[in-house]
Amino acid sequence: MATTSAGLLLYRTAPGSEIEVLLGHMGGPFWARKDEGAWSVLKGELDPDEEPHAAALREAAEELGLPLPPASTPDVDLGEVRQRSGKRVLAWAREWPPPGPDLDQARSNTVEIEWPPRSGRRLEIPEIDRVAWFTPDDARRAVVRAQATFVDRLEAAVAGRR
Repeated sequence: MATTSAGLLLYRTAPGSEIEVLLGHMGGPFWARKDEGAWSVLKGELDPDEEPHAAALREAAEELGLPLPPASTPDVDLGEVRQRSGKRVLAWAREWPPPGPDLDQARSNTVEIEWPPRSGRRLEIPEIDRVAWFTPDDARRAVVRAQATFVDRLEAAVAGRR
């Protein structure tokens, strides 16, 4: 059965009023030398009986390792996508007002994996090894393919407010 994850796409308004989105680069040896398709919305699996939006906020805070900005307006519901693996991902967006976070202070939670696969050797790795701001076009190239839809939906929502 496919798993369900929930996440938060943080964004800011850059000079010239273009938005930028905050993405996390997946941690661990498999992703270490990959860039395109190796970035993701800050997200994770829902706990049993957990409300999806609450899970999105919890997971984003865990993976960023920094307090999230307070919501000045309701978070934007970006809906759902299904990744190639079959995983369902639900996402919301929240604006990060200036001055924004000090990304050098970001510290993701860690997980234990078996590496190399089927070796029996266990490794503790950060879920996210770094975070960065991306323009929408750069984000679409960097993010896991299905999640590019979230960037499109966020752009449409922000444009609708102007």
